[in-house]
Amino acid sequence: MLLYQPDTGYCYNSDSVFLYDFINSFKPKGRVLDVGAGCGVVGLLVARDNKKVELEAVEKQDIFVEYATINARVNDIGYKIHKKDFLEFEEDVKYDYIISNPPFYHDGVTKSQNEMLYNARYNVNLPLDKFFKKVSRVLKPKSHFIFCYDASQFGLICLELEKVNMKAVDVQFIHPKIDRGASLVMIHARNGSKSLMKIWEPFISFESDEFSQKAKNIYEKARTQSIKCQI
Repeated sequence: MLLYQPDTGYCYNSDSVFLYDFINSFKPKGRVLDVGAGCGVVGLLVARDNKKVELEAVEKQDIFVEYATINARVNDIGYKIHKKDFLEFEEDVKYDYIISNPPFYHDGVTKSQNEMLYNARYNVNLPLDKFFKKVSRVLKPKSHFIFCYDASQFGLICLELEKVNMKAVDVQFIHPKIDRGASLVMIHARNGSKSLMKIWEPFISFESDEFSQKAKNIYEKARTQSIKCQI
């Protein structure tokens, strides 16, 4: 998949590629909304591999709307993108899946002065409580919410999901190396679910200074080619 990205500022990274693979595990179909689409990488990869997906996205930054629209066109993927803040998104249309690699850097970290990076990285732009409340309103009953987040905030994630009658039913922690703590967590949540949480085998992303074999396999499956440019 050919993906155009800004030559400066925010670009997608392994989080997005690993999330795409996690989402594919659930064989999504029907109406899918990619929240905070950026250049479109997660949603477009999912739609490419799952032909029964009807893909939409919401993205508030003008520049990323342009890149995502171009990327959908050059890869011949049907796409409807809404240029707006997700918290202001209309609620009359319901979705089978909501997927997202949201901004998740917490308040305690030093914030970038770059506007693009600020909007893409920091959860002050999409607080968990407001984010999950909105998700619960635009999901169909018993539908799916799949996203990644900072692993250190997992307890807070579960608490905020419970407040909107959602539950994490599949969880995978991603560790940069086998002897290090998890840095990222992938979560599959459902509204109204009574299932017990299934903790997946840990995902180790690096062995020495190279991607692990599992990470390499995911990148091979994704087949992305990134081109940084100005449009």
